[in-house]
Amino acid sequence: MALAPLDQEISLDQLINDPYPIYRRLRAESPVLRVASAGRTFLTKAALTKQVKDNPELFSSDDPNTPMKPAFRAHTLMRKDGAEHMSERKAIMPALTPKRIQTDWGPLYEAIAEDYIARLPRGETVDLFQELCGPLAARILAHILGIPEATDEQMQRWSQALIDGAGNFAWKPEPFAVADKANDEMDALFDELTPVRKADNDGSAFSVMLNADDPIPLSQIYANIKIAIGGGINEPRDALATVLYGLLTEPEQLKEVRAQEAWGKAFEEAIRWVAPIQVSSRLVTEDTELGGYKIPKGDTVMTVQASACRDEDLYENGENFFVFRDKNPHQAFGNGPHHCAGAHIARRTVGKIILPMLFDRFPDMRLTDPETVVWKGFGFRGPINLPVVLN
Repeated sequence: MALAPLDQEISLDQLINDPYPIYRRLRAESPVLRVASAGRTFLTKAALTKQVKDNPELFSSDDPNTPMKPAFRAHTLMRKDGAEHMSERKAIMPALTPKRIQTDWGPLYEAIAEDYIARLPRGETVDLFQELCGPLAARILAHILGIPEATDEQMQRWSQALIDGAGNFAWKPEPFAVADKANDEMDALFDELTPVRKADNDGSAFSVMLNADDPIPLSQIYANIKIAIGGGINEPRDALATVLYGLLTEPEQLKEVRAQEAWGKAFEEAIRWVAPIQVSSRLVTEDTELGGYKIPKGDTVMTVQASACRDEDLYENGENFFVFRDKNPHQAFGNGPHHCAGAHIARRTVGKIILPMLFDRFPDMRLTDPETVVWKGFGFRGPINLPVVLN
């Protein structure tokens, strides 16, 4: 059995700027492809990505070649399997259960969202990415994690530094230097807050982990908080910006979403259409086969959720934003043991609270010019600006 074809043409810059035409071509022509620039074997069909995510024994998260390790200065739970992964995941999960979100965090989310939306000026052109999507996601997350002392600016800067470092597949020194500075700042804040959160268990992730009967090591508690900062801002931020873009460029769909109060469906379609987490890496632990090609032990495969979520085998016109699909079995939150721990939070904050509140306050909101919206990202993706007139 032959190895998958090797591509020397696809560049990281192309994947950062506009990956979707590439993924569409690969699904049709070469769904298993070794991509030299990323040092990974890309899997672009939904059946292949699901097969890998559902088999952690054969496809391990413990990828030694990931830039995540130097970016976070830790071997995080995102790169662990089995009992080791589960013990750390269990440590943080009591703060993130659907019941806790419903009873404890829900009213706080609403109050924060009301406050941030109330600050937006009527009748003016505002970049919602900068003025709402990022800061609101940062503030909600700071409370959930138990670090509300961190400012919105700090939370967003730290998150971006960690994301840029973790996605630094070119292994350039600059992103790691920025991540080092962010790690120093986070460690200093966590050191300061550790005795405070231990003395008063407020139900936040930090307190829950510190006060567990058999706590995980402090270094791993810090790493878990950092993982949540890295992924817990950009996912709801980018999902909110994406769904707003989708609805504002499809006024008939927006009208029907409002009539049916189908905000949750709009959220699910947005994260299918542009998955906030676009790709994930897995280390192959034994010689195996995928899509008719030999995948040798020690190879690193990359599940391309961004492509799987537009797979023609599952979706008619998958390249288009369409809220009212009959079925939407997307993999935007992943699957298997590493299914996104913050999925419930994102669904509740964006789909149930922020969207209806925002359109209630600004019913005639409109994009100034869809052509000026810039999309970026290979590992994580979303609009990086969203200029709207708030009416």
